[in-house]
Amino acid sequence: MGNDKTNMIVAIALSLAVLLGWNYFIAAPRVEQQRQAALLEKAAQGQAATGQAGVDGVPTPSPKEGQPSSPIPGTLGSPTQTVESREAALARSPRVRIETPALSGSVSLKGGRIDDVLLKGYHETVDDKSPRIVLLSPTGSANPYFAEFGWVGQNAGPLPTGETVWTADGTVLSPGTPLTLTFDNGAGLVFKRVLTVDDKFMFTVRDEVENKSANPVTLYPYSLVSRWGKPQTQGFYVLHEGMIGVLGGEGLQEYTYDHVAKEPPYGNGGTKGKAWANVTGGFVGITDKYWAAAAIPDQAEAYTGAFTERTDGATKVYQASVRGDGRTIALGASLGATQRLFAGAKEVNAITTYEKDLGIKQFDLMIDWGWFHFITKPMFRALDFFFHLFGNFGVSILVVTLLLKILFLPIANKSYKSMAKMKAVQPEMLSIRERYGDDKMKQQQAMMELYKKEKINPVAGCWPVLIQIPVFFALYKVLFITIEMRHAPFFGWIQDLAAPDPTSLLNLFGLLPYAAPDFVHLGIWPIIMGITMFIQMKMNPAPPDPVQAQIFTFMPIVFTFMLGSFPAGLVIYWAWNNTLSVIQQYVIMRQNGVKVELWDNLSGMVKKKPADKVPTVKS
Repeated sequence: MGNDKTNMIVAIALSLAVLLGWNYFIAAPRVEQQRQAALLEKAAQGQAATGQAGVDGVPTPSPKEGQPSSPIPGTLGSPTQTVESREAALARSPRVRIETPALSGSVSLKGGRIDDVLLKGYHETVDDKSPRIVLLSPTGSANPYFAEFGWVGQNAGPLPTGETVWTADGTVLSPGTPLTLTFDNGAGLVFKRVLTVDDKFMFTVRDEVENKSANPVTLYPYSLVSRWGKPQTQGFYVLHEGMIGVLGGEGLQEYTYDHVAKEPPYGNGGTKGKAWANVTGGFVGITDKYWAAAAIPDQAEAYTGAFTERTDGATKVYQASVRGDGRTIALGASLGATQRLFAGAKEVNAITTYEKDLGIKQFDLMIDWGWFHFITKPMFRALDFFFHLFGNFGVSILVVTLLLKILFLPIANKSYKSMAKMKAVQPEMLSIRERYGDDKMKQQQAMMELYKKEKINPVAGCWPVLIQIPVFFALYKVLFITIEMRHAPFFGWIQDLAAPDPTSLLNLFGLLPYAAPDFVHLGIWPIIMGITMFIQMKMNPAPPDPVQAQIFTFMPIVFTFMLGSFPAGLVIYWAWNNTLSVIQQYVIMRQNGVKVELWDNLSGMVKKKPADKVPTVKS
């Protein structure tokens, strides 16, 4: 009977395993594949009904016989041409200068593209004399990266393309000084583009069309961000780099460059990608660690958003695009569409302000706060608050760490009191070990009775470490992803809290005249952190197990080398937290009448134990 019951349980377990495995590995992927195919087919059918063909998420006309067609947006000016310097590429087209407190660059009158943007407040290194960060660059340069706006449609005559030369009404685009571009297609349509820019990183583009032709026309507004060539990425799992967007109810979508290339074919010409049809609100763009460019449609109108990848010659072209619904322009009428472009640094306050003031759906997700955003966001806000008080993010880290210590004081005090009690009963613990010898079962029973009698929680000492883990991760995330921490100085040799300590033990912290190798990065602050961690551990009762005691002894050394390559701000936090913990533990031990045997423990490390007292570990 017992065997039958066992066999029945095994049979049920195996059946569940088969069912779950089939659903996870076969059924679910097949359903998802069918769903994606249906969405693509639906999008294609919707485009065919209006005479459109989808390319890179932006439809192009399917004109009648003999009717001129509009080229695929974003494909003209291909980098398959001879690559030249950025300055030479800029000189190939007439331009209007961009000048704001945050940006400099130019608008290309050829194509009406925004393809030349430099960030005034950010440099490549901590040296203010180093080159400024170049965000957008024109076709023909080594790394083309630009934003394009316009219309696609059919039976409308020639539409503006990347080769169209627009006429400008001014010589500079700046806050309070808009720029108007015009183009007459010679077939009855007059196009006007009004560009405005704020004092940060947001462009507003108003495209208007006046119909003077003999027939009504239907046009579709589009905007896109195009990047030619796969950029070098950092490849950290805590950071997303690549295509990013919030697509209405579909929510946040993040695709790496490799991921979008694995998507099924989309549109024509060997393009691959993913599209989301009939969504409202959000944005699409391309993000780096600190910088981003994003096309932002009208938040009240439906659109189709897409991430695509195609090959142009030997160059991979990555594109994030949006296309609005068709708009019919009657005879003698005018019609317009307003879209926006974000091109700049992912400053938290700027991003948040844009989301609130412009109503851009979940624009704050442009910054990769991660799954634990409910910890990382408040952590940044606290650091930013104290930065504005003290003017130094390093000091801000020290203050926030102190406040967190105060916040968790009751839990930590309870933990340290329990550890102090363990220190007080350590002679009894050693007596139990000697009394029961190799009988581990009786040892554990006697230990548990002792803990119960003295009201000691043996795992209470873990709480300070467990509390520190989420704080550590949140601070690491903030230091790693937020541009506010980039090149933020502390004091002395720490000029970038987001970078490792630049000093190295291997060249005696710069005293020896050679550069230390990168594979062993051990600066002054990691060593300070290791010392504070070592002192903290030596204040605790030594584990009764000699092997465990050896592990705890070497743990500070392991952490010192491990954190050597971490951001300096994180190492400073850890060292300061350890220092506060040592002070707190010292006070609690004295309050509980427990002798602080730090110096005894340190001196005991150098004293040789008698041979008959050296513990042995049986194999």
